[in-house]
Amino acid sequence: MHINESAENYLETILILSKSRPVVRSVDVAEELGFKKSSVSVAMKNLREKEHITVTREGFIYLTPSGREIAEMIYERHELFTKWLVHLGVDEKTAARDACKIEHDLSKESFEAIKNHIKLP
Repeated sequence: MHINESAENYLETILILSKSRPVVRSVDVAEELGFKKSSVSVAMKNLREKEHITVTREGFIYLTPSGREIAEMIYERHELFTKWLVHLGVDEKTAARDACKIEHDLSKESFEAIKNHIKLP
């Protein structure tokens, strides 16, 4: 299940937005990421073709089981690395930005080892 970093970011954003909204639309994703609606529309088409999302006639976006699995994996990594870096003394904004860089390139094996090693309060 290998997808590119951009797709992972879109899926993670859909997951995060779905936690605070009854429905997620392309315009919501565009606003959250600061992207043009046309760019998000192309990305949603690609995610739909790869069966990571479904989009209703009304434009509501839902994660499929494969999309949810990817989104939750990236979100878990982001949360863990952000908290860990803040715990180490990094300011929250920098920690979140750096976590976003780390979360995509680490193997599952290395992430699990780090997760099992880190003891956060």
